Amino acid sequence: MWLPWDYALGLAVLLAATAYGLRHRSAVVAAFAGEAAIVSVLYSLWQYTGALSVLGISGALERGAWLWDLERTLRLPNELSLQEALVPHSFWTQVANIYYAGAHVPAMGIFLVWLFARHRRDYRRWRNTLALVTGACLLIQLIPLAPPRLTSETGMIDTGLAYGQSVYGELGRGIAGQLQAMPSIHVAWAALIGWAVMEVSNGRWRWLGPTHFAITFVVVAVTGNHYWLDGIVAMLLLVPSRILGELIANGVDQLRATTVPTADRAEPADHVTI
Repeated sequence: MWLPWDYALGLAVLLAATAYGLRHRSAVVAAFAGEAAIVSVLYSLWQYTGALSVLGISGALERGAWLWDLERTLRLPNELSLQEALVPHSFWTQVANIYYAGAHVPAMGIFLVWLFARHRRDYRRWRNTLALVTGACLLIQLIPLAPPRLTSETGMIDTGLAYGQSVYGELGRGIAGQLQAMPSIHVAWAALIGWAVMEVSNGRWRWLGPTHFAITFVVVAVTGNHYWLDGIVAMLLLVPSRILGELIANGVDQLRATTVPTADRAEPADHVTI
């Protein structure tokens, strides 16, 4: 459904070349192109990792069943009960499928453009956070774990497949990407958006961020694509990623302050820095 990883990587190269070519002619456009190149690389890594797995697909179903049993031991709400309450309502089930498939990437794109345009001084720390939490999720996802819809012990169905709205191919084609249940990058990105919007903005529209997160957290579970623990682990990874992302941004600012002469130092808002 979305841009393949190799196309995204090619786009990143094109954007980086654009940023380099415009660095002396239009600092703002160059900065935007540079940031878009970084995001394209992150997107490409996310897509490419879907085809990789350190352990292949061996044990993925067993791990899914084990995680399901662990949730019951921890007395977490049962995802099956939530899905059974939704499935009789065809319209809302299809809305949930569409939100799962269609909101994830565009929401992050809109958020990053908004943050870059309206809150440039906060942009770098959140871009760093995005890179760190995505990388952490991808490393863990190299160990395959089947989602609830592929784990027979859960009793859950694939709502996307039931309505012809699945973003995944047939089982056996691109299967590793379907076994990246733990942790949920959907939830990680949505939680980042919710946190960042509430922190940097004070307008009434800031509640759109947490609302997107709440809907995403429920939708990934009710559609059978993730366990609650997938989202919980993603949120736990976001905290140290946020702290480290800000430390990196502050460290680069301090380094620039000591190495770049004041007369040659442009406004921070017009520079692409880590």
